[in-house]
Amino acid sequence: MGEVLVGTASWTDKTLLASGWYPPRVRTAEERLRFYAGHFPLVEVDSTYYAPPSQETARLWAERTRPGFVFDVKAFSLLTGHPTRPAALPRRLRPGGDAGPAADGDRTGKKNLYAADLPPGVVDQVWEAFVSALLPLQEAGRLGAVLFQFPRWFPIGERNKRYILSCRRRCEPLPISVEFRNRTWMSVENRAETLDFLRSYAIPYVCVDMPQGHPCSAPPVVAATSGLAVVRFHGHSAKWTSHDIHEKFGYLYSPEELREWSPRLRELAGEADTTHVLMNNCYRDYAQTNAGQLAALLRDAADVPVRPAPAPSE
Repeated sequence: MGEVLVGTASWTDKTLLASGWYPPRVRTAEERLRFYAGHFPLVEVDSTYYAPPSQETARLWAERTRPGFVFDVKAFSLLTGHPTRPAALPRRLRPGGDAGPAADGDRTGKKNLYAADLPPGVVDQVWEAFVSALLPLQEAGRLGAVLFQFPRWFPIGERNKRYILSCRRRCEPLPISVEFRNRTWMSVENRAETLDFLRSYAIPYVCVDMPQGHPCSAPPVVAATSGLAVVRFHGHSAKWTSHDIHEKFGYLYSPEELREWSPRLRELAGEADTTHVLMNNCYRDYAQTNAGQLAALLRDAADVPVRPAPAPSE
């Protein structure tokens, strides 16, 4: 039975800060991370989807947490086929050169860019900058995996399989995990092919719990395709299609819903060396509340080793 780590996606959401989950004395970025890491052994960094971090930021994340704490890091949007603001690129790599004061678009007037809009050499440099920025986490033993969440327009096919392998190669020595938002990957017809493909390259499949019936919906299939298994809980908001991120993810799981997942997570832990469970229902303290409840449920299953938050320094 592999060890299970439970945590949340983000520790700095504005609604979380306003919820009262952090005590009034916890005010700075350093204090918040230390406080969070005193409650959970795992967190997902989502800010890296919107802009690559700096090496200094990753170094500080490592320094502010104890051994045994783990960061999963979301891949930069440009690298997963999502639209990307030109201002999110390193200044020297923006179209037209140094773009001056932050603007919504580049000098060609485009509000969003895709990798195909940039010269291959620039894309290579974006990859290099992203991977090198995360090396301090890897070297400190704090990195779990880099999460590649592919968009709904990324269907199953040989071309996209090759791209996943390219992501794996470009990220070395950082491990990756993969989440699909196009249902063709996990359709009844293609599910075995997808899981066999990921297993053959030891790439973790990210299991999801999310609203069903949408073009981006993936079924809640639980499967381990490598030594690391990952599960992300997105909630069941009736406003999943909303452009308001808090309406989309603002869902508090009931104790009954979490109990239904407990034996499935136990089964997954029996197939993997390590299982990461992340609550992505990030509105106020919903994710933190549900993460604590789910960790307690798993601890009640006597044979499931649930990693506690790392002990603070003496």
